[in-house]
Amino acid sequence: MAAIPNESLRRRYGDAIEKPLAPSNAIVEALLAHRSVRHYLQTPVPPGILETIIAAAQSAATSSNLQSWTVINVESPQRRQRFAEIAGGQQHIVEAPLFLVWVADLSRAKRQAQRHGAELAATHYLESLLFSSIDVALAAQNAVVASEALGLSSVYIGALRNDIAAVAEELQLPQNSFPVFGLCVGYADPAKETEIKPRLPQAAVLHHEVYSTANEEVLVDEYSARLQAYYRDQQLPILSWPELVLKRLQHVVTLGGRVKVAALLRKQGFSLD
Repeated sequence: MAAIPNESLRRRYGDAIEKPLAPSNAIVEALLAHRSVRHYLQTPVPPGILETIIAAAQSAATSSNLQSWTVINVESPQRRQRFAEIAGGQQHIVEAPLFLVWVADLSRAKRQAQRHGAELAATHYLESLLFSSIDVALAAQNAVVASEALGLSSVYIGALRNDIAAVAEELQLPQNSFPVFGLCVGYADPAKETEIKPRLPQAAVLHHEVYSTANEEVLVDEYSARLQAYYRDQQLPILSWPELVLKRLQHVVTLGGRVKVAALLRKQGFSLD
């Protein structure tokens, strides 16, 4: 196996890698090169690709083999447009060849219990909500990796949670299920290429034995400089990482409709006990 190319690491970490990384391969290099893509060619996805992506998704780990997720392929332009509006005007939802909504889904388990004359008492608890959400996230990330291995690109759409009720109604979701996020998939438009976004130094996220905040301020400041350079190159508003954190989390208003998530989840059958 060859060493990880310096360019891949430079884009992700700058000079922040202190230890040599293990030998690389095509899978690792593809993971390091991941970027969110919001501009797509109108080239259709060939037959069989969607099913291959879902096979990869179903190969992800799943809690107790409950497989507590469902994915919905949304093709209707009108429905996609409504989702784009819910997500704050993200027009790539309409333009991407594929738009998939990933659903944490315990309703299938409940139907099987009812089929056998039983009721499930545990499905509405917070723990069940957590493991089904984790299941769907693991599956979707497998789908993203598979998509990129097949030459496709993608971007997650967490803003579908701006209005869970509207999305659930559009998709006719049953009780004990809810939309966790959407995923645009397609061929990236090379005329509007997105650069790889820098990440925090590994020392900020990789701790040994116990949680440590040692040197955190220095690490964050170093990262902020790289992040600001990235925003400058991409002609985006130039923010440090603490400024980004404050912009996103300082005021409840930035959550939009997502401040109502708990109430909407209860309507979907989760008591969150």
